[in-house]
Formats: sequence, structure tokens, C-alpha cells
Amino acid sequence: MTMRTCKNLLVTGGAGFIGCNFIRLLLSPGHEFSGRIINLDALTYAGNPASLADIEARYGGNRYFFVSGDIRNPDLVQFLFKNYAIDTVVHFAAESHVDRSILGPEAFITTNVLGTFTLLEAARQYWGGDSAGTLFHHISTDEVYGSLGKQGYFTETSPYDPRSPYSASKAASDHLVMAYHHTYALPVTLSNCSNNYGPYQFPEKLIPLMILHMLSGKPLPVYGDGKNIRDWLYVEDHAHALWTIIKGGRTGEKYAIGGENEWENLTLLTTLIDLVSRKTGMDGDTLHAAITFVKDRPGHDRRYAIDCSKLKAELGWKQLVTFEEGLAKTVDWYLANPEWIQGIQSGEYQQWLNKNYDTR
Repeated sequence: MTMRTCKNLLVTGGAGFIGCNFIRLLLSPGHEFSGRIINLDALTYAGNPASLADIEARYGGNRYFFVSGDIRNPDLVQFLFKNYAIDTVVHFAAESHVDRSILGPEAFITTNVLGTFTLLEAARQYWGGDSAGTLFHHISTDEVYGSLGKQGYFTETSPYDPRSPYSASKAASDHLVMAYHHTYALPVTLSNCSNNYGPYQFPEKLIPLMILHMLSGKPLPVYGDGKNIRDWLYVEDHAHALWTIIKGGRTGEKYAIGGENEWENLTLLTTLIDLVSRKTGMDGDTLHAAITFVKDRPGHDRRYAIDCSKLKAELGWKQLVTFEEGLAKTVDWYLANPEWIQGIQSGEYQQWLNKNYDTR
């Protein structure tokens, strides 16, 4: 297996949840990565520079460079390739929440499709015919495959069947990335992952949303009957998987990344309530009574689950954090970081919550 040498990484969306955890991994003490990271982020509602404030203080201007900008800006993207001699792209940047895509799909199409196209074009033009030692890694989602029944798993060869504007936009970007590989011989790898959880996640997602609603005494909104099933992956395990693929994944290949850890939403919520109750001393019965069933969202996929055997067999990756450990670490982080939470709970976010869940 050929191991790539990555010197200058352009990480898009690095101020977001998964991106910031990936950057933190690569710049952690003792990690093998010794190059530079250029973090391009538009700092939309989910991008938070505070998530990397300590990284900026320690490595800013040396191994870490933050650029506030949009992946849809071709002049800026081309400048970054030339100015920093980019040899590796790690493409996280995306509008990524299904509910928001239902309320306003246009941003998902322009960012996820046109933004990916802009990056691919810049890589193709800058690397040209000499793409040795380069890689464009695209981070995608299992939602592009649609919904599973009670049995079976998504794999790298599952047919695409997106059910929301979000998943359709990600499916389109996946196809663009693979098309650039087949048409222009652009060196690419692609990963589709299951639901992530962990520190620094914006609280529109299920686990942090429920934790913060418990702490503030708000209703705990659950879509439909609460029996939708998701496969949960701790974000640090995802970051390790991405680095494993970037270093040694076969060019032109897809890799599925999963937690092998399926939970019904309602069962997960009751487990989370018990954990928060134990850690805070809050009354568990009161928290359970706050569960509020709300109208199901349109096109709500019933079940996702990932078969990640290819990644394990080919590249030797495995999950390192159990769900019990990961969930406890996640709750502890949100309890210990009220300043980070206060910094992102803007009026716009509260208005969105009220509009989307209508639990007032």
C-alpha cells in the first residue's frame, strides 16, 4: 500500500463540527502529520472559529492558516492553490442539515454542487497533467443512498436514492467528484459516513439539541413516532478514518465509514436523558416528561446503517470509542463549555428552532 505524503492541506469547512475535529487530530501532539493546514471556511451559522481558537494561538501563521471565504469563489480558491502550493484537498464544506434544506434548498444546491465544482476545477487546473502526490478527498454522507428497511446495510456499491434536497445535493457532488476522476484522471477518494456525534457539534443536530434543551428546561422534540434508526459514529473515530483514507486509500475508490452502532431515536433520547440526569442531578422523570412528539418531516428516511468492512479490511481502520464512552464524553464536553454554547445560540438560531419544531 502506497502511503501519501501530504504537505499542504486545503481543508474546506474546517470551522465546522467534523472539520474542526479533523484539524485538531492532525495538529495534536505526536501526530504524524507535519505539514500545513489552510482552513477555508465561510463562517456561516455552523462555522465557529472559537472551535479552533487554541489551534490558532499555537500554530497560526506557521502550520495553521485560517481564510474566511466561500468555496464558490473561483478567484479565491485558485489563489489559495497557488499561494500555498496545495497538494491535498479535504472537502468538508457543505450545507448539511436536512431540515434546513427543506425550508430553503437553494443554498444547498449552490454550496454543495457549485462549490464542489469550483474546488474540482481549481484542483484540475493547478495540478494539471502532473498530479503525482496530490489528492482530492470528498466527505459525503450515507443519506445519498436513501432509506433502508429493517435489514441490510449501505455499502460502497449501494445505488443512490436521495430523498431530500440536502441528500440530493450531496449525491450530485459525489457524482461530480467521481466524474472528474474518470474524465480528467484527477486523483480522488470519497467517503460516505453515518451520523456523527461529539464535541463542537452545532446544536441543531439531535444529540446536542437534546442536551441543551434538557439543561434549559425546554421540550425535547421527537419527529413522528421516534422509531427512525441511525448508525452513530464518534467524530474522533471519523477523523481517524479520514486520515487513514487520505494516507493510504486507493485512488478513485469510495470508502464507507460507520459506527456499527444502530439506535432508534427515541431509545437514544431516553438513554441520553438518563445520562444527563446522572451527571447533573436533574430529575429524570421531569426530563422524560419533556419528550414532545412533533409532526414528522417530509421524506424522513426510516433507517440508515453502514457496512464499513472494506475500510477495515483494506486499510486496517476500526472504531476506538464505544458508544457508551463517546456519549459520556460528549455530555461532559457540553456541560464544561457553556461559553462556546452561548457564543452560537444567536437570535437567528432560536428563530429557526421555533419555525422548524414549533414546540412553543
